[in-house]
Amino acid sequence: MSPESKKLFNIIILGIAFMFMFTAFQTCGNVAQTVIRSLNSTDFHGSGYTSMAIIYGVFSASNLITPSVVAIVGPQLSMFASGLFYSMYIAVFIQPFPWAFYTASVFIGIAAAVLWTAQGNCLTVNSDEHTIGRNSGIFWALLQSSLFFGNLYIYFAWQGKTQISESDRRTVFIALTVISLVGTVLFFLIRKPDPETVLGEDESSDDQDLDVSE
Repeated sequence: MSPESKKLFNIIILGIAFMFMFTAFQTCGNVAQTVIRSLNSTDFHGSGYTSMAIIYGVFSASNLITPSVVAIVGPQLSMFASGLFYSMYIAVFIQPFPWAFYTASVFIGIAAAVLWTAQGNCLTVNSDEHTIGRNSGIFWALLQSSLFFGNLYIYFAWQGKTQISESDRRTVFIALTVISLVGTVLFFLIRKPDPETVLGEDESSDDQDLDVSE
């Protein structure tokens, strides 16, 4: 596989992995309040709106330190670890408890900051000034298709229900957790791009060898 083909392959895998992860996460976010409204008649008491506020508040603050984390750990491992936290948040809805729900909201806020910092790094190292536009378009097209697939899945799974039974909730969120884990594992298919030869490097080396010989 040529270096350019390898980079394009990495971008496609990156987009597909995000598509799977955000099919699960965005679907979870869209139906969270409906699910919680059904749960509030039981011992569970919480709010999907509060959870989202926690997630994005922590996300904003965590962006101050995540570049250092990604630089130390590396983008691939950073995205994999973040994907596990996304899956953990979704899995909370299988058997929800308020403390687990809000704790997972904090962790996923940190994970989101790491994930998107690592994504930017991965997109950059697999692109140049000629391919960055194309690669960004491929990535975002695959990512945004998650909204279509996730909402289509809920449409057929729940058929417009407003009260969600325990069996329906568990079936959907087990499926979403598996989908998120599939996307997380796909990050391991991303290959390290080949180092590029700097223009003029060969000529400079030849000149130096000639000077030494003389």
